[in-house]
Amino acid sequence: MKKNYWIALYVSFLVVHLTGIYLDNEALKYFSKPLLVILLIAYFLLQTRIWNDSLKQWIITALFFSWVGDILLMFQEKDQIFFLLGLSSFLLSQIFYIKFFHSVRVRENIKSSILLFFIVVIYYAGLIFLLSPYLGKMKLPVQIYGIVISFMFLLALHMLFIKNKTAGRMMMNGALLFVLSDSILAINKFFQPFEMAGIIIMLTYGIAQLLITEGAIKYIRKN
Repeated sequence: MKKNYWIALYVSFLVVHLTGIYLDNEALKYFSKPLLVILLIAYFLLQTRIWNDSLKQWIITALFFSWVGDILLMFQEKDQIFFLLGLSSFLLSQIFYIKFFHSVRVRENIKSSILLFFIVVIYYAGLIFLLSPYLGKMKLPVQIYGIVISFMFLLALHMLFIKNKTAGRMMMNGALLFVLSDSILAINKFFQPFEMAGIIIMLTYGIAQLLITEGAIKYIRKN
């Protein structure tokens, strides 16, 4: 199957899932959501199959734990433990994305940026300040996850300085959308629920994973 067909298939399933959210159709949601990241894993493996690069393992593992997290979060309304387990799985996913972005930064000999560090810290501090009064027992898990995903985003911002500019912009934008998706999820769950939140969360998340995967493919195939 050609590259464009894989992307079209992924986008189609994302649209099906968003439709399921809009219609509150459990069958559509439960059918489509587990397939999204599986499609990305298959797409990534096929597109990089002849490239023997150690970076591949980090993307595959990050996507795997994202897939596990997706499934666990499908059951969060039945028991709060599923939200905590899903959060833990996505925490592992972020750690492997961190490993990937750090490896690229070292390979490209990119120095750390103090300016980018302060930008990310200000965003994290502002979000946690907003959410903290409403987190209850989830305060520590959310703070820890926030630190980890913020660090992932900080490293992803450095992808703007790699030689392969197209891949760098894709990965950075994907990480940005990932942070945006998780921020909206947290605001909707703990601070103030709002209409269409579910669609916005999954749309930004779905595009985020696609951009990071596609950016990683472009980087690996040209390095």
